[in-house]
Amino acid sequence: MKVRYKIGVIFFVLGLLIFSFIKWERSISWNDTKDWFPFMPTNTSDGGIIGMRSWLDAPAGKYGFIRNEGDKLVFENGKEIKLWGTNICSRLPFVEAEKADSFADFLSKYGINAVRFHKFSWYAYHNNKSTEFDPEKFERFDYFQHVLREKGIYYGWSHIYGHRVMPGDSSRLLAYSEIKNLTYPWSHLNGSTSSLVNFAPDLQQLSIDLTVNMLNHVNPHTGLRYADDPALAFIEFQNEDNIFWGAIGQSLEQAPTYRALLCRQFSQWLRNKYGSQTKLKKAWGAENIPAGETIEKENIFPQPNHVLFSQGYERALRENRPINTHILDKMQFLYEKQLEFYKKFEEAVRKTGYKGVLIGSCWQAGSGISHFYNLHADYEVGMIDRHNYFGGGESGHQIAEGLVKNDSHLWQPGSGLLSTGLQAVVDRPFSLSEWMSLVPNEWTAEAAPLIAVYGMGLQGWDASFSFATDIPRFSEYLQSESHGVYNATSPLHMGLYPALARMVFRNDVTESPLIATRNVHIPSLAEGKLGFVETVNQGYDDKSFTGTVAPEMLAVGRFPVRFTENYTETAIPDISKFWDMKTKVVHSLTGELKWEYGKKNYVTINTIGTKGILGFAPNEKISLGNWIIETENPFVVILITDLSEKGDLSETEKVLVSVVARARNTGMEYEYVGDDTFLKRVGDKPLLLEPVKATISVKNMKNFEVVILDHDGRLTNRKTPVKNGVFEIDGSRDKALYYLIISKSFR
Repeated sequence: MKVRYKIGVIFFVLGLLIFSFIKWERSISWNDTKDWFPFMPTNTSDGGIIGMRSWLDAPAGKYGFIRNEGDKLVFENGKEIKLWGTNICSRLPFVEAEKADSFADFLSKYGINAVRFHKFSWYAYHNNKSTEFDPEKFERFDYFQHVLREKGIYYGWSHIYGHRVMPGDSSRLLAYSEIKNLTYPWSHLNGSTSSLVNFAPDLQQLSIDLTVNMLNHVNPHTGLRYADDPALAFIEFQNEDNIFWGAIGQSLEQAPTYRALLCRQFSQWLRNKYGSQTKLKKAWGAENIPAGETIEKENIFPQPNHVLFSQGYERALRENRPINTHILDKMQFLYEKQLEFYKKFEEAVRKTGYKGVLIGSCWQAGSGISHFYNLHADYEVGMIDRHNYFGGGESGHQIAEGLVKNDSHLWQPGSGLLSTGLQAVVDRPFSLSEWMSLVPNEWTAEAAPLIAVYGMGLQGWDASFSFATDIPRFSEYLQSESHGVYNATSPLHMGLYPALARMVFRNDVTESPLIATRNVHIPSLAEGKLGFVETVNQGYDDKSFTGTVAPEMLAVGRFPVRFTENYTETAIPDISKFWDMKTKVVHSLTGELKWEYGKKNYVTINTIGTKGILGFAPNEKISLGNWIIETENPFVVILITDLSEKGDLSETEKVLVSVVARARNTGMEYEYVGDDTFLKRVGDKPLLLEPVKATISVKNMKNFEVVILDHDGRLTNRKTPVKNGVFEIDGSRDKALYYLIISKSFR
């Protein structure tokens, strides 16, 4: 026994030592930044080699208004367009001319052809009214849009994020003081019409009047009313709001006049459907009608909260039983009120003569039936638009010490940001108008390529607007100076745009044909019949979707929603030819993309115009046609793309190679404990980039040289040696993220 005990103790101690060594080695190696180099762009407006101003086909609007045609965005002359954009928000649309010029120069250089001006209207109210714009601020706004237009950059308005009321509005409202005194967990919505606007006609009219007044304003720099300006690509009625929104219950508790209005509307709807309280009790069951609520008193409350409806839907799925009738009625009523508001808004905007794209809102409404009611209300307006975020920490908007959400999209194909595409509809354009992989997640460099390749490419999305650009230059930290974790001006993000924008504009990645549709018949929703399963897991800003169509299927091809004239069950064909669950490999239907998520987690891109890898592929020799890539980095993004508009690597004389891995503030430090990651130190500037170490060989090119570009994408006098068609990238030596391959001939 003593011998066995001693042997057991020895093995236990050895195990502890080995485990401690592994943890020690991992924490040291993953925090070792001695070879990392500072990212030091001059932020020059000089386009250098990477600049894309000539791609933007200025001025914006030269082909007429952008409009919906089936599931595409097209100009009036029939030419298709994809919007590869960013958000500029809050007070920034009202900057001085010099800064507006800087924004236009910066964005156009990196291939951004659209700006979503977001939540800006309340910063420019005038005369104590929320429907008038301050002339001085409007003039700055006019100039900003004018300079974007001249650069070939389109703009859209998502101007209302909770319409804040002003004293000058008081005579128009049922209960001004109730709205003015509303408070939310999110202070920026305090005193606004958020959520209540979706059923209250007086509040709706404020938003409509503000929008119509803006559209009727003449921009002195263009000489056009905004209603006549084809560079105004879209108008979104409201940001992150709908009648199913979870916070509406809290709003109604503080606004009894509007709660009574909603109850009146619902009671009248029930009277029209059932005729009497007796018949209502029979349909609902007396236990589902709170004491004292009657049709006669017009005080029946529809409980407008997607949490209730999601729980009712998911419980019915678990218990294999019908959804309660009272829940079905409440959802149908709320959907009809939402649609009524949107149609009124649409009519007013179209009366101004505006012919561009319209969007209802960008917000989800839980799982199952309430979600599809809300989606259909947006569908009836125009383009489908949604938001999603991924990663970050537990500190909210600002980067801070603590637990990090350090997952990678690459661990599950189609997950995270990409799962948002399950809300695409077969005959409407689709936009992801706010998204970002949030720092201090370490793998943020994966997000923009995934959106470009799988979203805008394979899934055929029509618009992307990263969130957010708050300075007309790159940020000096991992985080944004004013938007914290929401940082589009990072070398891990916008630094990849010279390659990604080229891919998007050329349609390098072939759009998948329809594999199957999820069929939704709106009248059948009132009976609780959907025909497939769909649920959402929602955090704060982050959402993930799954169900009959698993997220992995989005790495194969397109499975959009179809709103049908008759109830039709959804059937999903066998796609095992493309998705091997045993080896954990997903191939796109088009054959251009491969996603490995087993022992290693990475994506390969193999198109005519672009080759690349992104993810965790150390020491993998990856063959992509005539190109072979092998990297030593645990995590990396390497994109090889034709610089020209033709998009053919087999013929071009100039190829851009973009390489990034991780980035950190100087002194930034993580701690890894089991499966958890903690940020121990935030650090300071300058921003450091992890060196990329890779070997790239080219089979069909001869007599080529590789020139190292500076951090602004300009030529230097430094070159990387080439031998027999093979060259090495060594970031610790080159301190670069861009390389230019110049060739005069091909085999």
